[in-house]
Amino acid sequence: MNNADVNSLIDMLYEKIEDARSPALKPGISMVDRDEVLELLDELRSQLPVEIKRAQELLAAREKFVEDAKRDVDRMMRQAELEAKSKVSESEVMAAARERSRQVVARAEDRTRQMYQVCNEYTEDALARTEEAIQMALDEVKQSRIRFRSASAAKLQEQRAKQQENQAAQSREKAEENPS
Repeated sequence: MNNADVNSLIDMLYEKIEDARSPALKPGISMVDRDEVLELLDELRSQLPVEIKRAQELLAAREKFVEDAKRDVDRMMRQAELEAKSKVSESEVMAAARERSRQVVARAEDRTRQMYQVCNEYTEDALARTEEAIQMALDEVKQSRIRFRSASAAKLQEQRAKQQENQAAQSREKAEENPS
């Protein structure tokens, strides 16, 4: 189960809950194997850092892209300056180089903004889906605990009633055997 991603763990948890058996007299209640559900939740919890790491890797890739673009712009600026100095019409060449470098910087900044936005949206979406799935699983586990407690209390009360009936029957039998 170590290779399972967050979505497949959530699917497995849903499957466990959907396939849960219902007691014969309580069709609205489902019973799940507590250890299996807790194991899936633990695995899900351990996989969250992997998803977060993926998002961080995307952010790191974006930052590397920005740094590379800045280096390229700096290199182009230096190259443009060298070429401009070697030409006779220095003012025209400088204006063209500045315009070209401005365009390159503008394109790099636009791509950086786009990548940053895509990374943020992906991270936000992944975290929101994970949070929602964990909350739904947690709510289902809480509901199962409530149903278990209720069923357990009813069963205990039923056993106590039977015990009291047995004791009353034994008392009646003794009274009938010894009619003083």
